[in-house]
Amino acid sequence: MSLHATQIILKPLVTEKSTWESGARNRYAFEVHPNANKQMIRDAIQKLYSVRVVGVSTQNKSGKYRRTRWGTFKSRNWKKAVVAVHADDRIDLF
Repeated sequence: MSLHATQIILKPLVTEKSTWESGARNRYAFEVHPNANKQMIRDAIQKLYSVRVVGVSTQNKSGKYRRTRWGTFKSRNWKKAVVAVHADDRIDLF
């Protein structure tokens, strides 16, 4: 499977926790393609943002069941990657 870097990294996750981690620990969170492995994520981040990646952690997040007035449904499953960047490098998401 060969995916382009923009197909692997779907979007950055901008939350309170990820914003704090980017400033304090130089770690950034992204939503990634469900079939991407850590090496593919590392190469995509280095290519898109021109930074040195120190480590990659991944999590498979299962979708939650939601209840509406029309019935119940399940939101989609997705994959999250937290990328640790070298201390001298920064990623500007805004």
